[in-house]
Amino acid sequence: MIIAVDFDGTLHDAEYPNIGEPVKDAVEMMRRIHDDGHTIIIWSRRAGRYYDDMVEWLDGIGIPFDYINEHDRTVLNTYGVDTRKVYADIYIDDHNIGGIPSWKSIYKKIQELN
Repeated sequence: MIIAVDFDGTLHDAEYPNIGEPVKDAVEMMRRIHDDGHTIIIWSRRAGRYYDDMVEWLDGIGIPFDYINEHDRTVLNTYGVDTRKVYADIYIDDHNIGGIPSWKSIYKKIQELN
C-alpha cells in the first residue's frame, strides 16, 4: 500500500516550524511499515530550509520514506498525470477528526487492511 504520513504533529511533537521529539512509537512503527513493503510518502507543507530541516531530522533518527510530497511512480504511470494532491491508500495525519490514534494502533490497522 501507499501510505502518506503528515510530518508536523504526527511524527514529532512540536508545532511548525519547530521540530520536536518523535511521537511515542512513531520511529519503530514507521520502520515496521516500511519493512513490511509499504511505500511511505511524507506529506508536508514544509519548503526551503524548513524542508531541509525535516529531511535532516528524518534521516537523523532513521525514519524511512520513499518520497516527500511526490507521487509513487506506479501512480504516475497508471494515471499519466501529476496532480497536486498526493495519492495514497492511507493518510495518517494529526488533523483527522478525532485526532491521531497511537502509532501501535495505526500499525495494527495497516496490518488489518493489507
